[in-house]
Amino acid sequence: QVQLVESGGGLVQAGGSLRLSCAASGRTFSNYAMGWFRQATGKEREFVAAMYWSADSTYYTDSVKGRFTISRDNAKNAVYLQMNSLKPEDTAIYYCAARRLVVSLTIHDWGYWGQGTQVTVSS
Repeated sequence: QVQLVESGGGLVQAGGSLRLSCAASGRTFSNYAMGWFRQATGKEREFVAAMYWSADSTYYTDSVKGRFTISRDNAKNAVYLQMNSLKPEDTAIYYCAARRLVVSLTIHDWGYWGQGTQVTVSS
């Protein structure tokens, strides 16, 4: 059974940085895509970033390009989201997600989700 556990959220001032981690377990993820999504209060969950376990291609929503970086550590079965130059509008619960084979920008295509970690950016 796939299990995804996020950590690293917290409270940070605007302009600061946070690094989110997602520990993945339960199967071999070499054929999986991994993604980060976020959901702000009163808003729908949205795509943030994604990558493949076995390739270096990365994908970002426009609002985080140049500020966020998704990466992985195959040996640790972990995926990270480095968030720099944070803005108050980045405040949300951040979720790690996994799906087989292909990255998708559509939330409902992702079958595995973590419990989320809160990121709050103060102005």
